[in-house]
Amino acid sequence: MKKKIIAAVGGVLLLILLASSVVVTAENEYSIVRQFGRISRVIEKPGLSMKVPFIQTADSFPKQTLLYDLVPSEVITRDKKTMITDSYVLWRISDPTKFAQTLNGSLMNAESRINTAVYNALKNAISSMTQDEVITSRDGELSALVMDRIDEGMDQYGIELMMFETKQLDLPEDNKAAVYERMISERDNIAATYTAEGDSEAQVIRNTTDKEVAISISEAKKQAEILEAEGEAEYMRILSEAYNTEEKTEFYSFVRSLDALKTSMTGEDKTVVLSADSPIAQIFNGYALE
Repeated sequence: MKKKIIAAVGGVLLLILLASSVVVTAENEYSIVRQFGRISRVIEKPGLSMKVPFIQTADSFPKQTLLYDLVPSEVITRDKKTMITDSYVLWRISDPTKFAQTLNGSLMNAESRINTAVYNALKNAISSMTQDEVITSRDGELSALVMDRIDEGMDQYGIELMMFETKQLDLPEDNKAAVYERMISERDNIAATYTAEGDSEAQVIRNTTDKEVAISISEAKKQAEILEAEGEAEYMRILSEAYNTEEKTEFYSFVRSLDALKTSMTGEDKTVVLSADSPIAQIFNGYALE
């Protein structure tokens, strides 16, 4: 019986000894083996590892990307306006040895350091901008500026800050309406200025166009008069050549007289009474005499 008890106790002690000698490292973890409180080695590959029982201890740290949600806080802009920010950062443990040495492997200590560094960078970034600039920089400019201002000293803790984003960037409720009204008024003034400039430019264009049209019409009329005068001169030249003899002249006068007589004979009554001294009567009398 005593032998069985001793064997059972020995088996239990062996199992305890074996369990305290094995280090299990998961896929998304680092394992830190310490000996008398000092780091002995870092295990980065997943699987089973061995350590000296009762002398060495093992801790595990997350390897994946972590999220830290900052507490909403108030910051002051360059023009002394208050803004409320609610933001978060994505971070990871880049050097487990430094992380264990400087922060004692505590995620709470790491988040405290991150909170201080990010808040200071955010405060400095917003304090360098006016309230209007802060409001209009919510499309990524503010995040980039904060990341540039975060102290690179985070490396000394074995921490890498991967991304900063603002969930909410707003005005205090007591002055939100007044600020929005002022911004709307400023935008209206800018729009009115652009409209006035556009109207002025349009008037200049209309005046220039009207002037060019007037000049074109004047030139066209001048050209038309020149062409008309040239046509009449050509017409007179042709007539002069056509009736440059006495016979042609008399024939032309006869034809014109007939045209005039034809024009005067209107209506049903085709009788024409002419005086003796009428050019038409003289023409007909002349032919009658012949």
